[in-house]
Amino acid sequence: MKRDNVIKTKSFNFAVRIVNLYRFLITEHKEFVLSKQLLRSGTSIGSNVREAEHAESKADFIHKLSISLKEANETEYWLDLLKETGYLNNSEYLSLEFDVKEILKLLTSIIKTSKLK
Repeated sequence: MKRDNVIKTKSFNFAVRIVNLYRFLITEHKEFVLSKQLLRSGTSIGSNVREAEHAESKADFIHKLSISLKEANETEYWLDLLKETGYLNNSEYLSLEFDVKEILKLLTSIIKTSKLK
């Protein structure tokens, strides 16, 4: 269960970064549409990881983490779009992109391993 704790911590810390980015985007850039989508998907990753902690079954656990995986993938899309439209500079983007890719890899690994058990 060590990886489960890692994903729990990483997804929570990522959500904090997303909330801070949301605040920055609405305050500094007056950007409300893309940032709201990013806020929803970026914070949903960790909330579904937390839900998976108390899953009712192995299938429910895998399902909750699969939702987290989809949300992480969507978050990557919004980050790409914010970068390409000039709302994020390269260093801001690369830092967040690194984190979301790491989360995607962890979730994929946990889901695959869980299916084998």
